[in-house]
Amino acid sequence: MSEAPTITRTSHIRGALPRPDGEGSVQVKPDPALRIGNAKVFAVYGKGGIGKSTTSSNLSVAFSKLGKRVLQIGCDPKHDSTFTLTKCLVPTVIDVLETVEFHSEELRAEDFVFPGYNGVMCVEAGGPPAGTGCGGYVVGQTVKLLKEHHLLEDTDVVIFDVLGDVVCGGFAAPLQHADRALIVTANDFDSIFAMNRIVAAILAKSRNYPVRMGGVIVNRSEGREQVDRFNGRVGLDVLAHFPDLDDIRRSRLKKATLFEMDDTPALATVKEEYLRLAARLWAGADGPGVAPTPLRDRDIFDLLGFD
Repeated sequence: MSEAPTITRTSHIRGALPRPDGEGSVQVKPDPALRIGNAKVFAVYGKGGIGKSTTSSNLSVAFSKLGKRVLQIGCDPKHDSTFTLTKCLVPTVIDVLETVEFHSEELRAEDFVFPGYNGVMCVEAGGPPAGTGCGGYVVGQTVKLLKEHHLLEDTDVVIFDVLGDVVCGGFAAPLQHADRALIVTANDFDSIFAMNRIVAAILAKSRNYPVRMGGVIVNRSEGREQVDRFNGRVGLDVLAHFPDLDDIRRSRLKKATLFEMDDTPALATVKEEYLRLAARLWAGADGPGVAPTPLRDRDIFDLLGFD
């Protein structure tokens, strides 16, 4: 049975990372051999229910429409990140590892990697049972399997779709592999409050890993004045803006990406926005990124919570 990675309190134990990711933090130390390779890697975060999976799946298709070889990795116990791409809920990495008693050498690539729309490769990492285990271990095992089966060597883009708010080092683990972190938000206080915590997590990880903040994707919102106010204060930019369009909601019900839906004028505009976003991310993934300054909780309330 595979051993879980060492969990260390980085500010107190000898042999930890050169600098702690956060004061007093408990972190999952990744195997340094588990580098993804030459692919451009994006980790998508945001408040629960904000539309990260919809955004990730359509962004994956947009990259594929630009001729890129894309792998999307869902990092949520719901394992529904890729179902609009595959049209079903695929088995998770944890599911298939359990069937072979965690002897990963007995697995074939097709046991945990599934083809999706327009050639996007799909993996659902899954998660540990509720109240047990560590999400970082799940992410690490997924990357390890992909490396063992040489599935990352011919991949241009990897997208990690990560659950909800960042509450522990484990679910921040995709940031240890990513080049850019993207935050999906709506134009409301709760989404922006979650975004501020995610910004803090990205800043912490950037002390020891190459990840940098890529920018903000505004979703399910007609306006963006609150997001713009927050961004102006902390030093972020909006990369794309998607409205609260019923076609987007219906695409999930139809188990389809937006690129498979019949065009309406509004939907055609959204598709173009996704293609523009993919092209912008591809061009900018090797740049310096941005270094925002997160706010204290009290400051967010003063900025957005009261008139």
